[in-house]
Amino acid sequence: MSEIKTISDKTVWNNFLLSQPTQTGIFLQSAEWLDFQETLGHKTWRLAALDEQKNILSLSGVVENKLPLGKKSFYIPRGPIGEPKELIEEIIKIAAKENIIFLKVEPPTKFQVSSFKFQEITSVQPWQTLVLDLTKSEGDLLAAMHEKTRYNIRLAEKKKLILENETFEDFWRLMAETTGRDKFSAHPQKHYKQMLDALSGNGKTGMRAELKIVYSENQPLAAAIIGYFGDTVTYIHGASSNENRNLMAPYFLHWEIIKEAKNLGYKFYDFWGIDEKKWPGVTRFKKGFGGFEINYPGTFDLPINKTWYTIYTLAKKFI
Repeated sequence: MSEIKTISDKTVWNNFLLSQPTQTGIFLQSAEWLDFQETLGHKTWRLAALDEQKNILSLSGVVENKLPLGKKSFYIPRGPIGEPKELIEEIIKIAAKENIIFLKVEPPTKFQVSSFKFQEITSVQPWQTLVLDLTKSEGDLLAAMHEKTRYNIRLAEKKKLILENETFEDFWRLMAETTGRDKFSAHPQKHYKQMLDALSGNGKTGMRAELKIVYSENQPLAAAIIGYFGDTVTYIHGASSNENRNLMAPYFLHWEIIKEAKNLGYKFYDFWGIDEKKWPGVTRFKKGFGGFEINYPGTFDLPINKTWYTIYTLAKKFI
């Protein structure tokens, strides 16, 4: 039987994540992402199962979320990593002590814990994503794109656009335009600001995030918050202007980030979510860049307090 311990050493924690054969998406389990969650007011747990030689066999970063009526839930984004059974058993014990009504998990790989009664539910993080292989040459990447995407990149390159790490105010202005145009809900402003503050410059093994904005004559046209962890660069959030859409700034934005990531030695670029039914336009745009698709197993709830979980699920239907 494994020993379950709290891991406080960020390097030890991240090194286990970086040893995984697939690192796409697991920045959500990084020590720095958990730190960021704490800046938002979420309590976190960082648990690992160790063998007799104290080597990590599996780990799980757990985030506490507050619910109405003073209730709480546990959430494991893109985790657990590794064999989950003993970790889940320990997390259930902690959940009972913390008055948690359910545990939500979004594992990165196929999830099999037959001794627990998990229920599949609607995903929190995108259940499907698109990834580019950056080990290919720029020419091969361009050749694999849809003809219209390649044309729009070439068109944008002629328009004297500039990619810079610029002001948060410009990003937020673009986000306001995007949410008004595309009719979706954004996080509060402080969420993005605290993300960038918490994830700035975390060394070789740490997760970091940067703000990238495309300008035309000092006018911001497209922006992205980009995450860097392990061998993967991830497009976490994006926004674009209603103005000068003929300049194709979003195409320029991604192509410049892709080239930069490739030159820095990263192996993959994750577009972070596609769904032809839910986001048809965005999905069509991302698929134009080529790449391969990854399908995650899904999102699963494990009721801890069955009575309150039933009340919670019924209440969600009327909200």
